[in-house]
Formats: sequence, structure tokens, C-alpha cells
Amino acid sequence: MSHYTKQDIMRLVEENNVEFIRLQFTDVFGTLKNVAITARQLEKALDNKCMFDGSSVDGFVRIDESDMYLYPDLDTFSIFTWRSSRGRVARLICDVYRPDGVPFEGDPRGVLKRVLRKAVKMGYNFCVGPECEFFLFHTDEEGRPTTVTHEKAGYFDVAPLDLGENARRDIVLTLEDMGFEIEASHHEVAPAQHEIDFKYTNALKTADNIMTFKLVVKSIAKRHGLYASFMPKPISNVDGSGMHINMSLWKNGKNIFADSKGHLGISKEGYHFLAGILRYAPEMTLITNPLINSYKRLVPGYEAPIDVTWSTSNRSPLIRIPAARGIGTRLELRSPDAATNPYLALAVCLAAGLAGIEEELEPGPHNIGNLYEMTREEKEAAGIRSLPRDMRESLHAFRKSEFMKEVLGEHIFHKYISAKKAELRSYQSQVTDWEINEYLYKI
Repeated sequence: MSHYTKQDIMRLVEENNVEFIRLQFTDVFGTLKNVAITARQLEKALDNKCMFDGSSVDGFVRIDESDMYLYPDLDTFSIFTWRSSRGRVARLICDVYRPDGVPFEGDPRGVLKRVLRKAVKMGYNFCVGPECEFFLFHTDEEGRPTTVTHEKAGYFDVAPLDLGENARRDIVLTLEDMGFEIEASHHEVAPAQHEIDFKYTNALKTADNIMTFKLVVKSIAKRHGLYASFMPKPISNVDGSGMHINMSLWKNGKNIFADSKGHLGISKEGYHFLAGILRYAPEMTLITNPLINSYKRLVPGYEAPIDVTWSTSNRSPLIRIPAARGIGTRLELRSPDAATNPYLALAVCLAAGLAGIEEELEPGPHNIGNLYEMTREEKEAAGIRSLPRDMRESLHAFRKSEFMKEVLGEHIFHKYISAKKAELRSYQSQVTDWEINEYLYKI
């Protein structure tokens, strides 16, 4: 990561012909926002004097306390390389503050920073590598998104079967121009579904990168006449899109999850961290899988987990420990999807893992069978818990959780509950195409 001063930013803007700067931040529900300024206003912004109306942002504040300030993180300065070289556009990711100079408790980036400070006090650096999946769909004659695709490609297929290959290549090259280290990209299982993986780094930068990644993917897809969707399950009867989170803890430059003498090459701290996530997984699910549609992906038979277990090579449980050992030792949480707010998702994962270490929790035996083939009775006999089956169950587990309230803070905790209750009410009032097709001619 570059370490910039105010003078560095001013110089880079001038040298690169930057005319507009986007001061970006993320709302409680994971939507990227920005206030755009011209280069003439940059010095004011760098002095933390850029104000915005927080009452206009979902989950932030009431209209009678609306003044909020953006504090740019100078190390996040980046130029949008896909924009014109004449009058170029750059961005700075910002933290949100109240007028009295106190960090805003409803800022998701601030929540993650708070949990990371706890990890640092314990001597740990939390590193994360995401696996981001998305669909590339056609747009209609008016440019609106559809779920239409003409391709029939599958896992690892190439052109001419993979009709999105050119767009995916341009996305990768653009990301690399912006400083990403792309480890792999390929077509996924479902038609029009793709995956791009970028190298792990510290959790705050990873969350920033995920937000930037989604913006780049959507922007480059549009230039190819396509619409990029991170919706978890846009099409029935095919695999949905996840965002697997690969996690490791580092101390004094060493991956502390690795222990060549430990069971399966995993350290005691690694098992405690794993056990913490397993314990709090049902309570965390409303954060990692935040939409009603998220639970259409978490069903048997589509490579997404539905049970709170762990394994090594087996991909049906919630957490998998990939084969790599040594510095590559990590835990792969397989339930999250890209609709999640990455700042909140990484915060709750880290908090749960640290709780597991502090309490010296044990994860129990790992699962070696295919969980999709087990009956409910067999799972109950084995003591296997399930993830929430829908948002109603997820919301119930979240509302009861003192742990989630502590990690997220009172503001976000209650705003999240209110928003998801409203989402459920809205959904329940709708009559779907499935209901019409199933019942209209029968009754």
C-alpha cells in the first residue's frame, strides 16, 4: 500500500491531469456513495472540511442531525484508468465523522477499523482474500438490465463458448492498472457467470478493494454492452453467485494458522478461530447474506453451504480448509455473497474468530461426507446445526444476538433490523410469477 501525504495527493492530481475527485464512502447496506469535487476543492477535502447531508443516506442519521464530514484516507487515492485521459477522474475512500470530530458510529468502515484495532492489541494482522462471482447479462433496447444471456458456457470454458471473455479480460486489465494483483479469472458453473480472484491483503484494504472491484466490473461491463449483476441468485435452477472469504491471522510476519505439528497442519489458534466463526455463524448470516434473494442461493445441490460444519477437501460444509499449508494456510468461509457490506462482513468474521481464540473454543470433528446427501434426522443425530433457511430465520437469530449488537454497535444493529423487517414486509405483500403460474389456473 502506498503511503501518501497531502502534498503527494496534490502533486499526483496535477501531474495526471485529474479534474474530478470522487470522495467515496459506503452506507450501512453496502451501497457505494460519493461526493464529487473538482480539483480546485481538493485542498479543502484533504483538510477534512467536505460536508454532506447524512440524512439522505440509508441507515445514517435523522434530518435534525444531518451534517456529516468526509475524512479521506490518503492511501486510497487511485485514478480511474478507464475514464478519459483528458479531465481524468480519481477517487479517495473516506471515513465518516460527526461535526464535533468524532467518528460516526454508523460508518461501516469505522466498525471494521474498530475490530481491527482489537486484533492489533492482541498482536494479530487479519488478512483476507475474496473470491468474487458475478453474472454478465444483456441489456434491453433501452439499456435496462435483463437476465438474458445467449451463452451456454460452464466451469472453466473458453471462447467461443464463453461470450463474456473479452469483457472479463478488460475488467482484469483495468483492475491491474489500478494496482490490484489478480490471481485468477475464469468462467463459473452457470451460463454467463464469472469469477475473478485478487490477492489477499489486510482486511481494511480488502474491503476497500471489494467496493472498488464491483464499481470497475459494472463500469467495464457497461462499455461492452453488458450488465454486471452481483445478485446472489438471479436465475432459478442454476448456481448462485457467492463471495467466499479466505481468512488468515498473522503475527510477527508469520501465519499463525499454520503448524506443521498440529492436527491437519493447523495451529491451536487456527482451530479456536474456526470454532468462533462456527459458533456465531447463524447470528452473522443476516450480515453475510443480507437479501431475501440470498437464501435462494443457500439451498441443497448448488454448491453453497447450508450447515454449520467444517472440512478440508469437502466443499459442502460452511468452512473449508484448502490444501495449501505454511504461509498459504487459511480458512474459507463459503456462505457469504457479494450483496454483503464487506466492511461489516469482515468485522463480524474477525470478531467471531477472536472470540473463539479468547474463549479457546473447539470446532469439533470435521465433516468428510457430502452433507447434501444426509437426512435431517442424520444431521440432528450428529449434532449438525443449519444456517438460517430464509431471511425471517436469519433476522430472528440476529435480533437475539448480544454479540452482534456489541460488534456492530447499537446504531447499525437497530438500523439493520428496521430495514430488514421492512424488506420482509414488502416481499410478503407481493404476488410472484411463481404463484400465478402455480395457482391461477388450478383454483
